[in-house]
Amino acid sequence: MTKGFTGSSVLSESLQKVLTDVTALSLVGKQLHWNVVGVGFRGLHLYLDEVVAIARAASDEVAERMRAINLVPDGRPQSVGELTSLPAVKETIVSTEEAVVAAVAAINATVGTMRQVHEKVDAEDPASADILLDYVRQLEQQAWFIGSSVDKA
Repeated sequence: MTKGFTGSSVLSESLQKVLTDVTALSLVGKQLHWNVVGVGFRGLHLYLDEVVAIARAASDEVAERMRAINLVPDGRPQSVGELTSLPAVKETIVSTEEAVVAAVAAINATVGTMRQVHEKVDAEDPASADILLDYVRQLEQQAWFIGSSVDKA
């Protein structure tokens, strides 16, 4: 059996950064989801589940894409914890306003990673780059929804 296209170490490193951050985003989303309290709780609680669903779908799609192009994804907890670019979140109860700030920051960091690696990914594998663009759109929309949920403008 022939292996077909095999991604380079640059492509592997780029996609691994994305995999790490979307995996971390799903964990951050659940941490906030479980511990948010205050005015607007219900709406934010549900928005956070949407973010988690998108992040989990993204992690699966990116990891499976890596395997399809003969790369090896690393989703081990210690790797995610050590390599994520997402800011840390509190391990305690958080107000809805604190949760919004933390969620938007985590989403923006994840999207930032996708945007940072996109050019390198696109140069080598436009199919993988398309996956990134789809999740950039979805996550930026969620950041807007969540950020608007407590915006006082």
